[in-house]
Amino acid sequence: MQRRMRGSIQKRVLSVLGAQAIVLSATLSWADGAPNHVRDVKIRATDTSTGATEIEVVGTTAPVFNVRVESGGKRLLVDIANADAQGVKEAITSQVGVVGGVLTQGFKTEAGTMTRLSVSLVKQATYRVRAEGTSLKVMLTPAAATGPSQGPDPVAKVDAPAAVELTDVRFERPKACTTSCDRVLITTSAAPSYSLSTTAGGRARLELKKTQLPKELARTTDLTAHHGPLKTIITSYDEKTESTIIEIDREGMAQGSIAVDGNAIIWAFDAPKAGAKPLLRKSVTVARERTEDGGPKIETSIHGEDNVKVEVQGASETAGFAATLNAQGRFTGRRIDLDLKDADIHNILRLLADVGRVNIVTADDVSGNVTIRMRNVPWDQALDVVLQAKGLGMVRSGNLIRVAPLATLQKERELRLAAARQEYELTPLETRLIPVSYAQADELQARAKDLLSPRGSIAVDERTNVLIARDISGNLNNIEELVRSLDTQTPQVLVEARIVEATSRYLRDIGIQWGGDATFSEATGNPTGIAFPSRVSVAGGNYDQNTNSRGLSPFLGNVAQPNFAVNLPAATGTGQGGALGFSLGSVDNNFNIGLRLSAAEASGLLRIVSSPRILTLDNRDARISQGTLIPFSQISAQGVQTTFQEAKLQLLVKPHVTADGSVAMHVKINRDEPDFNQTSARGDPTILKREAETDLLVMDGHTAVIGGIYTRNTGRNLDQIPFFGDIPILGVLFQRRRASDTRNELVIFLTPRIVNRAEALGR
Repeated sequence: MQRRMRGSIQKRVLSVLGAQAIVLSATLSWADGAPNHVRDVKIRATDTSTGATEIEVVGTTAPVFNVRVESGGKRLLVDIANADAQGVKEAITSQVGVVGGVLTQGFKTEAGTMTRLSVSLVKQATYRVRAEGTSLKVMLTPAAATGPSQGPDPVAKVDAPAAVELTDVRFERPKACTTSCDRVLITTSAAPSYSLSTTAGGRARLELKKTQLPKELARTTDLTAHHGPLKTIITSYDEKTESTIIEIDREGMAQGSIAVDGNAIIWAFDAPKAGAKPLLRKSVTVARERTEDGGPKIETSIHGEDNVKVEVQGASETAGFAATLNAQGRFTGRRIDLDLKDADIHNILRLLADVGRVNIVTADDVSGNVTIRMRNVPWDQALDVVLQAKGLGMVRSGNLIRVAPLATLQKERELRLAAARQEYELTPLETRLIPVSYAQADELQARAKDLLSPRGSIAVDERTNVLIARDISGNLNNIEELVRSLDTQTPQVLVEARIVEATSRYLRDIGIQWGGDATFSEATGNPTGIAFPSRVSVAGGNYDQNTNSRGLSPFLGNVAQPNFAVNLPAATGTGQGGALGFSLGSVDNNFNIGLRLSAAEASGLLRIVSSPRILTLDNRDARISQGTLIPFSQISAQGVQTTFQEAKLQLLVKPHVTADGSVAMHVKINRDEPDFNQTSARGDPTILKREAETDLLVMDGHTAVIGGIYTRNTGRNLDQIPFFGDIPILGVLFQRRRASDTRNELVIFLTPRIVNRAEALGR
């Protein structure tokens, strides 16, 4: 009788708890209703002779759409943003024209709801997309046969008003995105008309019909610094068709997807994977150390160097482990409300099993009551809190959860560990030969020893460069994966340096020489008429036997001793400058004046380009040089000895390829040359030294200016006769003016290129 009453009471409690769970359980939080609802999808044939077909998507508001072609032109995808499909036939399987069928699906994305039409095409076709009010119309026409150079992608065209003007072309990559993150935003003054195709050179080409291009937008934009699929954006204008052409150079052959939003075209391309760059050296997991009970594991990853990370897998064994999941934000169960007082633990577990749609089995030693009040809490988090409150743990396998005290679960775990340890000790050993191709086997031996078990061993055969490993099968697989990950081609770097020297010189020298003589005497018939001095003779006193005086006398090439009063000539001679002489005299040669003007001006430009280059392995020193040895004589107690001094062009570099494909290097560049214009007392030339030594990081294939020297020497010289040279205007007869301007510039460029980039980094 008591058992019947007890069973009746339990049934009543369960019924009350079940009703309360139905009342208190919360529904999932859904997003607000989408403003655009797709009501119907219609397909009609517009021309039976050609197979032209029109697809009309009927909505409630103006659509924002995205159209792209997949599967080599066999499928057309139409995505309508912020829209859901209500009451629309999910699949249309009847063939109409070039359309073999249409599948309509509505689903949620990170940005909200979206409706996708997957249109199967029986043949390749060109398509036109036009928005009319709240409807979207897609016109399909069978495409003509195209040559292989055009590629398999059909040409897409969208009708829009003509006579528009391009206002902006810009690149953007939103921070929070998963796919199609690299976008080119094209805005115009009105809804554009465009066609999308691929050029013979492989570029994606967008032609904006009847669209004017401002001069400031006709440009080429370099996007290589963004490390995405897009490389350059080229905007130009075609005068024949009066259209604006936008071409994109990118990785691969993807045309991207086009979306029209008002007067803007959004040209989207798939972005690279998160946290990776093109040909980035990948992180490879080569070893997993798992506990015998299937609990957490430790993974060792290779990413240029070793690092250890902990990854949790398998079933949750304790309530504390579920708390770890909560810290990582992994409670994803349906949210519920609970308000119970002194409820039996078994009934609460049955309630949570019903809400979570899982099977819960409790052990015999699980008992107690719980008072709980929760609002808007995931059911799996509620289960975790209840188990913690009662000192219980759980073991989950699929949708089956077993609940038991923590002590019981710990004992079971220890028994499994002991059984697994015993099984491990009885596992037979295997011997495996692992060949090494690029690295040295003895270098990898030290790395592989860390993955051996206490029973394992590893040796090296130097003749064949093979590792001989002996261990259980699982550890041998880990060692082999480690060797395959490390035994790759060493990156080879071609380093090219360019040393550019530019020198310009300007010299100007203007001088004057003049002199003469005058005689007053009885012999010449012009005495002074006084007793003293009765005879007077005046002549230039600056005699110069080394000066070429040609031009002073029309009859003599050189005057033996030209009597210059002012002797300030310019440095002229064969191949340099010029001179002009004047000779004036009286009939009786009583008065004679000789004048010689000399001037020289020189200008020159010299450009020297030196380009040493060398190929070397990663992390290896390399050197290349070219030059001459200059002998120098030295006098010592042992006699005259000859030593040689190097004057050479040299490039010394040690490159290191980083994980993202850049090149870090220590570089030293010398350019020495003898200078025979400046010599020692014995005639030995001096050596002009130019040297640069630095550490830098340069992207693969890019050029960096690592240094430069610019010098300028200017001079102005004035030679004159005191007092007379300061006389205005007439002072030039007593002056020599010289001016010089010498400029020298040295710039050093460096360009590293990874020769085997794909083989060494693209694992």
